[in-house]
Amino acid sequence: MKEFFEAIASVFGEPVIDTLKILPLLFLAYLLMELLEKKASKKMENALGKIGKGGPLIGSLLGCVPQCGFSGASANLYTAGIITEGTLIAVFLSTSDEALVLLFSSLSSFEVIGKLVLVKIVIGIFAGFLIDFINKKRRIQKVPVDMCRDCGCDEDEGVFKPALVHTLKVGVFVFIVNFLLFNIASLLGEEFIHSILLSGSFFQPFITALVGLVPNCAVSAAITELYCSGALSFGSAVAGLCSGAGVGLAILFKANPVKKENLRIVLWLYSIAVVSGIVLNLFGI
Repeated sequence: MKEFFEAIASVFGEPVIDTLKILPLLFLAYLLMELLEKKASKKMENALGKIGKGGPLIGSLLGCVPQCGFSGASANLYTAGIITEGTLIAVFLSTSDEALVLLFSSLSSFEVIGKLVLVKIVIGIFAGFLIDFINKKRRIQKVPVDMCRDCGCDEDEGVFKPALVHTLKVGVFVFIVNFLLFNIASLLGEEFIHSILLSGSFFQPFITALVGLVPNCAVSAAITELYCSGALSFGSAVAGLCSGAGVGLAILFKANPVKKENLRIVLWLYSIAVVSGIVLNLFGI
């Protein structure tokens, strides 16, 4: 019996401990996010709809604020013809979802967090203005849909319950990632993980950017965990986090009936994310 419990502890112990360490700060971060969501998200949405040609600049700055509904709101504003394609992509590129929350809760240095935020903002601004320069045609007005119907936000739930739910969901996912990384490394060695993820390879950003396109905030959590563990380079992590727009892409495909536009936006998002990751890796940033 003793051997059984020791075996269980050896398999689950470290992943459980690593996950439990971040839960208090994770909850605090989500609590702050929920407060921001309740108090400021509508103001941010209104501001984005009024900035005209400066959309990519403001969109990129607002997009980096970690909250769940803004990328979805931006998809609706684009569908309604209120913001440009460049502004929408700037928001998508700078959106970080769980990445900043996990970096904060894992006590990562402010230098790492600041570098990630700054890089994503710069990429969003540059790409947004470039796309608006290419697309000079005025969009047709469309009817927007409810921005929060797919993101799980409920204004009547207060802030504690949603924060707790987010914490538990992401905590479970972080545990799964930690569990897999720890046990695969124990059985097959860390070199195996790095080989699967093409660590040090020119092609790693292609993989992470493709994974980032999955419209689920858990993906950004996985990419962040892999970066923190050393399995991903900074450039590859940025590629995955740039292409990851949270619920934004899912709402865009439901709200915007022009599927060719949606596919073009996905292609822009993926291409910019890959190129950004490659450039960052080449320059060793």
